[in-house]
Amino acid sequence: MRRCEKHYGAPLAKENTRLQIIGVLDLLGGRAVHARAGARDRYAPVQNAAGWPIDPGNAQTLAEIYTEVLGIQEIYAADLDAIRDQKPQDEVTKGLASLRAPLWLDAGIRSVDDARRAIDLGARRVIVGLETLASFEVLAHICTWVGRDRVAFSLDLRDGQPLVMDGARLDEARSPEEIAERAVVSGVSTLIVIDLARVGTGRGIDVDLVNRIHSAVPGLTLVAGGGVRGWDDLVQVAQAGCSAALVATALHDGGIGAAEISEAQKL
Repeated sequence: MRRCEKHYGAPLAKENTRLQIIGVLDLLGGRAVHARAGARDRYAPVQNAAGWPIDPGNAQTLAEIYTEVLGIQEIYAADLDAIRDQKPQDEVTKGLASLRAPLWLDAGIRSVDDARRAIDLGARRVIVGLETLASFEVLAHICTWVGRDRVAFSLDLRDGQPLVMDGARLDEARSPEEIAERAVVSGVSTLIVIDLARVGTGRGIDVDLVNRIHSAVPGLTLVAGGGVRGWDDLVQVAQAGCSAALVATALHDGGIGAAEISEAQKL
């Protein structure tokens, strides 16, 4: 622990804390793009990561930098076309699934068939996002048929407010905490807290919100995303009860490198 304090400042929450860093690829029109504040129509192709140049938007190269250069052990692909109910980017997804790092796939999962299709493409874990969820009944069916350990529920927010699909039937669950509790009742064992307004902006994680979610559903595996900038943010999300963090921009610009990833994973 002393070595961690010397190089990175504050330690993680306790001696046996392990924070998994999951490398994120946002996919749009077949290219890896730099997500910023949820303004998807303005996302530009990623051109470098960790000091390595990339053929603009080459998702396979970016994923290989994550896994082979930075030591990332799991990757997360957000198929923004599929999320917007457009043609999914299956060939890119298959390429990412061929890597040694298990793939978490966020591809606008709206049904059991969608979830099974994601697994057929090679996803180790499927993401069911609040912004494309019609009802908690659908979420429960997916958890039952796919297996709760292969499903993660993404609590999608914008400026702290739940991002709910038009026409969704979410009963009386309206606050982030209530939605998290209903997701648990539906069978979810892993929950992602992500505020799209913070993605790629350097604003940092809303740690207070993460703490509230952890208090509301303390037995859940919790993942933080959207705004992680560097080591101090990793410390904060670990102390808030998270087991993993989704990271993209900080991997691209060097805010988080191989040393930090290694240190977080072995504490």
